[in-house]
Amino acid sequence: MGTALDASRLFIRAVEPSDAPGMAALMNQPGVYDGLMQLPFAPVSRWQERLKTSDANGCFLVALDGERIVAQAALVPMHPSPRRSHVRGLGIAVAHDWQGHGVGARLLESLLHWADGWANVLRIELGVYADNVAAISLYKRFGFREEGLMRAYALRDGRFVDTLAMARLHPNPPTLPQLDAAG
Repeated sequence: MGTALDASRLFIRAVEPSDAPGMAALMNQPGVYDGLMQLPFAPVSRWQERLKTSDANGCFLVALDGERIVAQAALVPMHPSPRRSHVRGLGIAVAHDWQGHGVGARLLESLLHWADGWANVLRIELGVYADNVAAISLYKRFGFREEGLMRAYALRDGRFVDTLAMARLHPNPPTLPQLDAAG
């Protein structure tokens, strides 16, 4: 009998360039790539390039079960303009056998801690397939709201599918301390 899947036993850390083979293995799994905007069969070299050039204004995490990468999540800048420097885009991928076991929630919790407490992020945006009920439920639990339906947004396994635009605003944005009368 195998060990029960329990997200609390996973080790979460920042992604490293050496994670490229594990990232490719995760993202190329059926049951993973079909829930994402990724194409199947991405080579390890694509992940090597991507991980080599990570943005210091983003946060890219992996969840490990032993040595195996079972999930990844990232908050990345959406646009180089200073007018959008307060915004990050969210992406999460969870191995098919780990879906529904709380790993997405653990990763999202870690990313939101980083965004809310350390990175001055006011707005987090994401796109999710409109039929991905489990992911939509997870995002709503963490304060994301639907902002619009994008019809025929992406091609998935030979069919055009709709996507929801969702976003979350910082629930308690940082403020300046109150000054006393002495100033």
